[in-house]
Amino acid sequence: MGTKMPRKLEQKMRTVGGQIRLARLRRNLSVAQVAERATCSPMTIARVEKGTPTVSIGIYLRVLYALQLDDDILLLAQKDEMGRALQDLSLKHRERASKKV
Repeated sequence: MGTKMPRKLEQKMRTVGGQIRLARLRRNLSVAQVAERATCSPMTIARVEKGTPTVSIGIYLRVLYALQLDDDILLLAQKDEMGRALQDLSLKHRERASKKV
């Protein structure tokens, strides 16, 4: 399986990587310190910060944990407006007979 992704997704990966890098810098942590805390190599942290698509989500979670941002993962797909709209469309509406007096 290749690593070719649509450009839109590549850009989003780079954005996430940049946000993680910014979080590290705000905490005044070196790549080596985050790598040690996330139990991975400094090269892996560099790949995360570049948004390399082959880095596993488990690594991202360990890096977020090292930065004390692991709860942010719970925000993914939280709203899902399109999914809820589709669900609402598929709900069957029961019709009741009119009340006879």
